[in-house]
Amino acid sequence: MPTPEPRIPTAASAGPMSYAIFALARAHRAHAAAMLRAMDLHPGQELLLMHLLDRDGQTQSELLGSVGLDHSTVSKSLRRMQDAGLLIREPAAHDRRVMVIHLTDKGRAMREPIEAMWRALEETAARNLSEQQAESFVHTAYAIAEAMNGSALPRQESE
Repeated sequence: MPTPEPRIPTAASAGPMSYAIFALARAHRAHAAAMLRAMDLHPGQELLLMHLLDRDGQTQSELLGSVGLDHSTVSKSLRRMQDAGLLIREPAAHDRRVMVIHLTDKGRAMREPIEAMWRALEETAARNLSEQQAESFVHTAYAIAEAMNGSALPRQESE
């Protein structure tokens, strides 16, 4: 049975690709959030854990650069994660104002559940795609992200 075409609001009719990206991101985030709740994590915390699993002992600023989230979001997430016993934050030896983040044993133990979650998320997302379609999608998604990240917002005529 073919997949029904989504109803795109008429105000978005000039941007069907952008609306599709919005719908995809929303569906993907909701599915991932449900999986994360089962792991007692909030969305975004798994990204911080993954970066710390790759390189423990990063500063909060380094993590900010890695995940591309704003300072207050990362700070709040790190505080929650510290309260949950996943990590510790301590002042750096070279500068007491700089916070260094270290995983606890409980945080390091999240590697396998996070890897399993991402594998299951990938399988669900690619369920209706051929291998070639999945590879093409990844390439296309990164090309779109690069275009979006590299573009400045258009200036208003009145400026």
